[in-house]
Formats: sequence, structure tokens, C-alpha cells
Amino acid sequence: MCLWTGPGTLYESCCTNCSIPNAVVIPELAHPNVSEAAKWLYRAFGFRERLLIENHRAQLSVGKSGGIVVMEVPPDTAADSLHKVMVRIDNVREHHANAQAHGAVILRAPEDYPFGERQYTAKDFAGQVWTFTETIADGDPAQWSCTLVDQ
Repeated sequence: MCLWTGPGTLYESCCTNCSIPNAVVIPELAHPNVSEAAKWLYRAFGFRERLLIENHRAQLSVGKSGGIVVMEVPPDTAADSLHKVMVRIDNVREHHANAQAHGAVILRAPEDYPFGERQYTAKDFAGQVWTFTETIADGDPAQWSCTLVDQ
């Protein structure tokens, strides 16, 4: 069931893509050491490694449909952009146009990625960073140097 009927409605499970967690809202947390963070989150909080992307990104699962992304802290990253939120929606282009019309600062225009997602990134009125993603294909993690650990 769709939770929002505005532009780019929230993800309704119309497509599957094993390259992204099956969650609507996916926090992206920056850590200096992705591998150590993933191991600690497993031991302390019960997250499961789902997908490892070389040594700079990991997807972790929790419960039946929860997920987070642990990402490497890029050099010279401002403290206010260390953590982001990813939201799965049905129509990235429409959502992007609506966000832009309402004053969102677009950091990255809609783009199709080889891992099966169409995404754009924006800052809200308070400077928080959001990525909106639409599944457009079932990406094969092996094609982009990843290891699918657990679905």
C-alpha cells in the first residue's frame, strides 16, 4: 500500500533489486572503517551483513525488512553531511521535479546506475542530505565488485 500519493510515491514493491535493501527508508551512516563498523553492528545490535561493496560500503539488514548502509567517510567531509537518508520511491524524475519546485537544493540530478537504481540527491531546508531511489532493474552485484552475503 502506498503511503503517500504525491509526486514519486513511496516504494510499493513493484520491482525487486538484490543490490538494495528491501526497505523504504534506509539510513546511510558514515564510519571511518566500514568493515569494523559492520562487524561491531552485527555483534552489538544484531545487524546482518547483506552486501559488501569492496571496502567502502556495506549494506546491513535487520529484522524482516529493515536495512542500513554503512559508508566510508570521504576525506574532507563536512560534519553535517556524514549521515544521510535514502528513501525508495516509485518515480524519481517526478519526485525530483517536485522537490526542486519547492526549494530543495539538488546536489545530484536523477541518474541511472548499473546497480539497478535511478537516484537523485538533495538537501532540505535545514541542510540535511536525502537520496531518493527508484528500482529500475535487478542489478547483479557481481558486475560491480560486490559480494552478496545475505538476501
